[in-house]
Amino acid sequence: MQEDGQVTSAVRAAEPAPSGRWAGVAGRRWAGVARRHRWFLGVLALGTLLRALAMLGYRPALWFPDSYTYIVTVFKPRPDLVRPAGYSMFITLLEPFHSFAVVAAAQHLLGLGTGVLIYRVARKAPKWAATLATVPVLLDAYQVELEHLLVSDTLFMFLVVSAVALCTTQRTSTVAAIGLLLAAATLTRTVGQPLIVVLAAWFVLRRRIRLAGVLVAAALVPIVAYGAWFYATYQRVGLVGANGAFLYARTMSFADCAKMNPPPDLKVLCDPRPPEQRPPSQEYIWAEDAPLVMLPGITFTKENDDLAARFAMLAIVKQPLDYAGSVLTELGRTFRWDRAVYPDQEVYSYYQFPVTPPGPPGRYPAQVGAEYAKLYEQGAIGTEIVEPYAGWLRAYQSMARLPGPVLLVVLLVPPVAAIARRRKAERLAGAPSWLVPWSVAVVLLITPAAAAEFDYRYVLPAVPLACLAAALSIRPDLGNQSGSQKEFSE
Repeated sequence: MQEDGQVTSAVRAAEPAPSGRWAGVAGRRWAGVARRHRWFLGVLALGTLLRALAMLGYRPALWFPDSYTYIVTVFKPRPDLVRPAGYSMFITLLEPFHSFAVVAAAQHLLGLGTGVLIYRVARKAPKWAATLATVPVLLDAYQVELEHLLVSDTLFMFLVVSAVALCTTQRTSTVAAIGLLLAAATLTRTVGQPLIVVLAAWFVLRRRIRLAGVLVAAALVPIVAYGAWFYATYQRVGLVGANGAFLYARTMSFADCAKMNPPPDLKVLCDPRPPEQRPPSQEYIWAEDAPLVMLPGITFTKENDDLAARFAMLAIVKQPLDYAGSVLTELGRTFRWDRAVYPDQEVYSYYQFPVTPPGPPGRYPAQVGAEYAKLYEQGAIGTEIVEPYAGWLRAYQSMARLPGPVLLVVLLVPPVAAIARRRKAERLAGAPSWLVPWSVAVVLLITPAAAAEFDYRYVLPAVPLACLAAALSIRPDLGNQSGSQKEFSE
């Protein structure tokens, strides 16, 4: 008996400790997860490598003219007349690090996080489709470059995708979170405003009227609070004070005062040149010889902005077909195969990884912002280009991008798939889940073309949502029930 006890003790001693057994189980579990999601994890790893190259090749970050305005708001907290302060608040949260490299790194993490969200939401689709949906946001060179720019678009994209990712819920608290995310997106870029209507309409379509009300109420609280701050600062209603000016600039691509017959006070905004000889729309806001800029006071005074808004609405009412044609022309730039220089070489070059370090800001407002940027960094600012990492990225950017026609095909996949199912008499349970990301992507593409002008950086936040919609439309919805959704690790 004593010998048996010794043998038993020896066997027990040879067994792994409980913590060791748990470690083994956890290791096998994670190995299984990695095996099942290996293609996505490979894409995610490549995306991480590209962002590491950006951090190594362009230190600490890349600058855009708008960047300096955002930095001023960090040190002088007040609403800006042109851009809401959401991105400035984001930068302020990182200000204790005194490093724009930290800001760029945070934006790259948001880009990677967007890819993870897209894959997770697309888990009802085949894994190959879900993985393919993440490729543009994770591997497009222009997406990586945009994340390295000190601009608001990456933050805006992440907020919107996060809101869309939660739309399968029926929990009141989660719907309130959707509203808050959309409010944050709106206060980052005002193009987020119509998205509140789009996502509220989704809950109405699913006969969740109460949840739609919760979403709108949650979104309105911070937006109204910001509007009150804006009113207290400028005695004007709104979130920004440039909507009229931008819409005026949009209409100057077609506005013909001979057809409009504007009243005397609006005639000062006319351009006698034929539309085909006029500069891009943005010049009517920033060029020193633009009619609006030459009016007394700064461009965005209430009087000037109201005048511009009246001119724009008259142009749209008197020339509705010309306006529609102009919007379609701007929108059509999204789907071109080539990446034409637009609106001008200066702006276009900001979206390329540069060969030489960009010079200091030339215009007065940007120069003021540059001084505040030095306070933020607590040292000199600028961009140091480090080879060979920068060269590798430039070579990659010359090859890796999502062509416009491919994006158009991606947008067409969901409606075409829905029509094909209808012809086969397939019945879906409720509204299809692809409808939300698809609608949001379409709104994000159309709104700038209708209210301002086309810009390459405005396209990129819509791309992951369009890809998500295409992935979700590959197979019919199985009920849109949150309880039936699988976890990422399954």
